[in-house]
Parts: sequence; C-alpha cells; structure tokens
Amino acid sequence: MKVIVNGSLVPIEQSQCNRQGWLEGAGIFETIKTVDAKAWALSRHMRRAVNSARRQNIKLPSEELVRESIATLLLTEPHPAGLLRVSFGADGNWAAVHLSYAEVKTAAKVGSHPIALVMEGVPVKSYPYNHRLEILELARTNGFDEALVTSSTGKICEGSVTNVLLRIAGKWCTPPLSDGVLPGVMRALVIENCGVMVRSIEVSEIVEIESGFLLSSLRIAQPIASIDGRELSQSHEFRDEIEAMALRTSVG
Repeated sequence: MKVIVNGSLVPIEQSQCNRQGWLEGAGIFETIKTVDAKAWALSRHMRRAVNSARRQNIKLPSEELVRESIATLLLTEPHPAGLLRVSFGADGNWAAVHLSYAEVKTAAKVGSHPIALVMEGVPVKSYPYNHRLEILELARTNGFDEALVTSSTGKICEGSVTNVLLRIAGKWCTPPLSDGVLPGVMRALVIENCGVMVRSIEVSEIVEIESGFLLSSLRIAQPIASIDGRELSQSHEFRDEIEAMALRTSVG
C-alpha cells in the first residue's frame, strides 16, 4: 500500500504510519469520506485543519500541495468508498492514507458514558486519538455502538467519535461548540441547510429525546436506535434529506 508522506508517494513500510492510517507522534488530523476517488467536503476539512493548526501552533504545507498529493493518492489507492486520513504532525511531518470504508447500514445503540468529562473550550481534532477510542471501546464492551458523552457541567456534548443531532419536544437541535463540542463538518452542513437549532442540552433531557442521529463525515447521519436501552422513533424522511444535502454539497 502506498501513502503520502510530506508530499511524496511512498510504500507504507517506509512511512511513520500504521495500517489504520495513524501517523506517529502528536498533531492534528482530518478524516474524510471518499466516493469514487473524490474527497467529500475537502475545502471545509482544510479550513478546519487551518484553524486547528493555528491553535496548536503547527505549520501546515501549502494547500495546493496537499490537494495535489491527495489527488495522486486517490488515483493510486482507489476504493469505491474510502476513508482518507490526513495528519499534520507537531514535528512538521504530514501524511495522507486512503483506506477502504464499509458504509454503516444499521441504526446505532447508544449508551451514556459513565464518566462526565471536563470540557475546556472547543476541542481540536488531534492525535493520538486514544482518549476517544477508549470511550468508544468501553461502549462496545457494554453492548453499545457509540457513547453519549456528557460534561461535568451537566450538558450533553457529543458521541465519542461523532456529533449528535437530537429531536426534543418536536424540534431538532444540536449542542453548541461552547459546550465542548468538536466543530464537525457534517454538523455544520446540517445547521446551515436543514433548519436545526443550536442550543445547550441538559443531561436531564436525555429521557426526553424522541429521535436522533450520529453525525460524522463518514457516517453522514446514522440513525440512533436507542439510548441506554430506550428505543427512539426513526426519522427516515429527515435522514433522506440530510443524505441528499450531503451529496449536493460534498465535492469541493
């Protein structure tokens, strides 16, 4: 398998990337959905990477070089549906890896994470990503597909690796960034295009959630089947609307 390292195409064995696409060390990253060798919402992912790099004091290569390198990688390592991970290290190295991605077809069973997290400001999409993957693994050990993360201030934040979109009292809402929410690309698109309210959601409102989705660049809008064992209603038409919007706004 070939990967991009600092703008050059090399065998993965000659890189600092593992088979899951993670670059050694620490830095920031973007995970991007690809379909037929096209990276979805690439411009938005690049904008977020620029903002993250500024906050982490990481110097990025030129966007032109990154885009050209990604195009070369997608042609060299093609997948009908793919996961493109682009990492920018604090040491100045950067890499891109393109892996096959299996589309999620089923609704998710979600369980509340047992430990409230201390959230300080808006999170940065950074690696090592172990802290989030450990939350996801605990959820899976407990029989769930994803965890519902809450804050020490009593707010619903997001999933371990997803944003959340929830219907409460007949209205669709998603928590604000100020409650410790990662600025997800799909979350932003849904807010801009689908009439979604942004508001703080108290932990006490979990029992009032009527329907919901897990939002991410890969999953788009995965329906939530249940939260803590309580079944939710399914909003098939709204899911179709979100997926159509994602396709319409995807490439660029």
